[in-house]
Amino acid sequence: MTKVNRLTVFCGSSENVDRLYFEAVEELGKQLALQGIEVVYGGGNVGLMGALARTVLKHGGKVTGIIPRKIYDNVEHVELSELIIVETMHERKAKMYDHGDAFIALPGGIGTLEELTEIFTWYQLEYHNKPIALLNTKNYYAPYHNMLDHMVSEGFLARQYMEPLLSHEDPIQLLEMIKNHSVPKMNKWNQDDLTERI
Repeated sequence: MTKVNRLTVFCGSSENVDRLYFEAVEELGKQLALQGIEVVYGGGNVGLMGALARTVLKHGGKVTGIIPRKIYDNVEHVELSELIIVETMHERKAKMYDHGDAFIALPGGIGTLEELTEIFTWYQLEYHNKPIALLNTKNYYAPYHNMLDHMVSEGFLARQYMEPLLSHEDPIQLLEMIKNHSVPKMNKWNQDDLTERI
């Protein structure tokens, strides 16, 4: 079981995407607010980022944004519960990672993919053992799963390291999966953890 008080969310800032993505994110935001789970995210006001923040706040939830000064100085902002301004992207990601009890990647672009993959890498290196979830609207993350399976089949990734990764298209089901999942700690330096490759 994972006690989730704060959830770090990675998501895209593009407005020019299918309305179904917004509907899924708005449902997620509503559920997070109703369940009293604080959202930690990148502080943006457009795309799925803005939709998530506004929905959580609309339903009485709490949202903390973490944003680099360069971006802060060039965009408009949602009136958040808390906005933390940092100097670099590296500092932003470190604070986002530290603040969350679990992670969700919503559909997004290369920045979202980079954040997702980095936090997945940190699990391999035993920097955390928190759930990592994918909101798989329109099967968006199928190619990502296929790539991971390919890494496993080619011997570049041990199957055990897939343990924290959860995926579902339904936001309510995904939140339940996160709360009911206990992620084991891995030890990359123990070769026994790397023996089972499929």
